[in-house]
Amino acid sequence: MKISLTRRTVIPALVVLALLAAFALYLFQPWRAFTTTTVNESLPSAKPAASAPAAKMGTGDKELARGRFVSHEHDTSGTARTLGLADGSRVLRLEDLKTSEGPDVRVYLSTRSAAEVGKGLGDGAVELGKLKGNEGNQNYAVAPGTDLSRFHSAVVWCKRFSVAFGAADLAAMAR
Repeated sequence: MKISLTRRTVIPALVVLALLAAFALYLFQPWRAFTTTTVNESLPSAKPAASAPAAKMGTGDKELARGRFVSHEHDTSGTARTLGLADGSRVLRLEDLKTSEGPDVRVYLSTRSAAEVGKGLGDGAVELGKLKGNEGNQNYAVAPGTDLSRFHSAVVWCKRFSVAFGAADLAAMAR
């Protein structure tokens, strides 16, 4: 009888432990600490010149703001640029980005400075999409009608844990 009592206790306990381990793996996704996703999108242009290399902006396109990433919860480096394209669309471009992968990492524009986003994104932050890769060059469309003058930083943000991986102050370019 003692053996069957132990089985009735041990088997449910093992099932509960396996479920907790599976949930922890889903939540933290620790394998991402050992993976890298590199994205190298071309510089966007509303009307690219036929002979222009991908690294140059098209005629009528302009850089609106720029900033260097600073690290928060994870080492993050690279440059964030907001670009106004000749067709009136706008893009946030992350260049030479290097950060960690995570379970639910997104790109935001924040009304807070790069230093302040450690306390949260702030009211009125705009999500531009899931981070396409933790390394490289990537573009994120900014919705029409978005007032870029309200936003002070670009942020790589882990939505699941509400933490900034890194952020870049967006300083307006001289006109």
